[in-house]
Amino acid sequence: MAKQTKTTKSTSNTKGKKTPQSQLKEEFREIAGVNSRKDYIRLISAAILLVVGLFLLLSMVSNIFTGAADQSGVMAGQLKQAHNFGGVLGAYSSYYLMNNYFGLLSILFPVFLLAIVMKLMVNESFPIRLWLLFLHFFIITVLGSVDAHYIQETFLPDSIKGDLAFQLGGLHGKSICTTLANYIGQTVAGIILFILTILYIGYWFTQVFIWIFKAFHKLNQLLFGRFVKTEDEEDDESEAEDDEDEEVEEETKDDASLMETNTPNEYSPQVQDFELELEEETESEVLNNSSKDALVNILQDSNEEFEPAFEDESLDLEISEGTIEAKSSAKTAVDVAALPPYDPKLDLSRYQYPPISLLEKHDSGNIVVDMEEQEANKQRIIKVLGNFDVKISAISATVGPTVTLYEITPAPGIRIAKIRNLEDDIALSLSAIGIRIIAPIPGKGTIGIEVPNRNPQVVSMESIINTQKFKETKFELPIAFGKTITNEIFMVDLAKMPHLLVAGATGQGKSVGLNALITSLLYKKHPAELKLVMIDPKKVEFSMYNPLIKHFLAQVPDSDEPVITDVKKVIQTLKSLCQEMDDRYDLLKKARCKNIKEYNAKFTSRQLNPENGHHFLPYIVVIIDEYGDLIMTAGKDIELPIARIAQLARAVGMHMVIATQSPRTTIITGKIKANFPGRVAFKVSGRTESMTILDRTGANNLIGRGDMLFLAGSDITRVQCAFVDTPEVEAITDYISQQQAYPVPYELPLVAEEGSDGSDSMPSGDGSTFEQVARFVVNTQQGSTSKIQRTFSIGFNRAGRLMDQLEEAGIVGPVNGSKPREVYVQSEIELQQVLDQLRAQGKIFE
Repeated sequence: MAKQTKTTKSTSNTKGKKTPQSQLKEEFREIAGVNSRKDYIRLISAAILLVVGLFLLLSMVSNIFTGAADQSGVMAGQLKQAHNFGGVLGAYSSYYLMNNYFGLLSILFPVFLLAIVMKLMVNESFPIRLWLLFLHFFIITVLGSVDAHYIQETFLPDSIKGDLAFQLGGLHGKSICTTLANYIGQTVAGIILFILTILYIGYWFTQVFIWIFKAFHKLNQLLFGRFVKTEDEEDDESEAEDDEDEEVEEETKDDASLMETNTPNEYSPQVQDFELELEEETESEVLNNSSKDALVNILQDSNEEFEPAFEDESLDLEISEGTIEAKSSAKTAVDVAALPPYDPKLDLSRYQYPPISLLEKHDSGNIVVDMEEQEANKQRIIKVLGNFDVKISAISATVGPTVTLYEITPAPGIRIAKIRNLEDDIALSLSAIGIRIIAPIPGKGTIGIEVPNRNPQVVSMESIINTQKFKETKFELPIAFGKTITNEIFMVDLAKMPHLLVAGATGQGKSVGLNALITSLLYKKHPAELKLVMIDPKKVEFSMYNPLIKHFLAQVPDSDEPVITDVKKVIQTLKSLCQEMDDRYDLLKKARCKNIKEYNAKFTSRQLNPENGHHFLPYIVVIIDEYGDLIMTAGKDIELPIARIAQLARAVGMHMVIATQSPRTTIITGKIKANFPGRVAFKVSGRTESMTILDRTGANNLIGRGDMLFLAGSDITRVQCAFVDTPEVEAITDYISQQQAYPVPYELPLVAEEGSDGSDSMPSGDGSTFEQVARFVVNTQQGSTSKIQRTFSIGFNRAGRLMDQLEEAGIVGPVNGSKPREVYVQSEIELQQVLDQLRAQGKIFE
């Protein structure tokens, strides 16, 4: 420490002698350098800031490693024992500073406090000015927090993000980065942040850029022999450098001399060696040889289809047609092998899945257990069974969201049928809405009695989506229905079922169940992986999904509505789906694949050529509401294509979900039931309807409000369906619709209606069909095969051949996946020139 000049004298007693206390004070003042009250305050302030700075620094560093363990307790405000080295206070303070302000860069705050401590303790001897240090710390913190959040969101994998206890850029970095991404895009924002960061770093590390420039200059000099300095030029430059060094020494004095001693010149040995080589060769020879070698390297690294060979400084090119073809094919094979795997999500690479915050919490997520109700029900069950001479050896209860399962173990010699016949008597004694007896429970030696709870719980969709089971599922088409009677998440894979039949009386939760099904798919699938076909004769159930038309919906090209409501359009759409199924099977046949999963794996690994018609196949889920109304209106025109799709479409990734409120045998026929192994039954009115949908009773004893039975094969499960309200669905669709979308919806192939001769839709005009189609494509600027098929009322194969002929003539571009082809000809005058040129060449297509 810098010691101040003593101005005080030691105190003495009345006899002129120093006491031990006064001597101790004088020695402390001499060591600490304090001789006034102001100096004491300075020393105390430095000590306090030192303790605070070290405490915050220790807590923040510890929070980087132990924050995940303390996070839940800190967020709940109930942390009692912390893993942080700063204790509970350290865990709270570090979480508050790092998560709500600047993230990882908040650690500079305690560092600045320690700098203030140094300034207070050593005073003028501290070489750094605090205002300048604060300015640069502020710039580093603000800019660095934005950079940290951008790196976290762009480059870190999801597994690492989930383990972070705080945002790397804090709340400040997140808000700035999100604002930039919304206004100028994530890529442009990253470029701007990179430039700002490089400029700031370059301001303080200019010597790095000088080194890079010198290295590039020397590399250019060594490779090409250019910019060779003469001795006079080197002397002039050395003199200029000496002048600059003298000016720097006058300004920085000791600091500059220290830098010169610690930074030797790394380039002088290379320059000396290079000058020795120049003495052995003339300058012209160096230039000649270097340019010759450079030309060889350029030609060898280029994409030309020949190889240069120098002989006696002359270029001999020997090319044959066979050599060109062989090398071009080899080059194509190498290019395909070098390409990365095809990413179907690349067109919408910035698509963001809906956040959990769009869903509401309709309950606390915890099951309320009423022990008094359980004990009372147990005693009533034992009493009723005892009245009919049915003895049991044990009884236990499992509490679910809406129903409690009581498992009883009958005594030896008791027939199960006797207990099953007591269903109504047990319901009477329990005063329940309706009970269901499972005799016996599969896999157990017990009989189950399901009794509705007095206070049923609402299972919110948020509590299902926000679970690790749903987030980490590997299902292709995951559907999260709700919670079972044991309070477990119930999920199924629609791709394995492969079709689903839903039935239930009006107002029992059927529409909510369909919304839960669709919501599950929207939260897990990208628009490139899934397409939905929605059919709604009631016109109001699926209207909220209209904004998803260019993201998730598929439709026939001439359809006016995203969600199909007209019965005639329903028939046309189902026939189009059958054609889509046939086209997909043709692609699988060409690719020698058995199912859509193998086909997409081959396509993404670039084993299939898009020029041969191959493209990535998304899953297609067809959802039909009010199936009974369609059957009564159209009959077999609806049932036959549905049965055909249900029988064949599983392998090509097409799955159906049909729902009805009238589960009668005239609506759900044997042909439909045979092809829909997955069944969902909400509460129905009677035993007959339950037998129709489930082939057994039980659905008539449900309590409604989302209480459902799920049947897959022979296993039946009781589930409380998750509740998702209409405002939640609208929020999800609005969030998705505001993002970048495909230019057009996913088009299904158009199938001409039966009995149509095409006289109304055929454009008038002279010339062959090819010329008419060419003029139609140029006038509409739409190179779509399905559009030609619909307009000219021709078959799909004929329309495809005409489109190939248009491509051969240079009128349209190549196949672009499911999107329309690009039209190269912009006007009829230009088209007429193309047609005249084709006639002159003898290429007139019919």
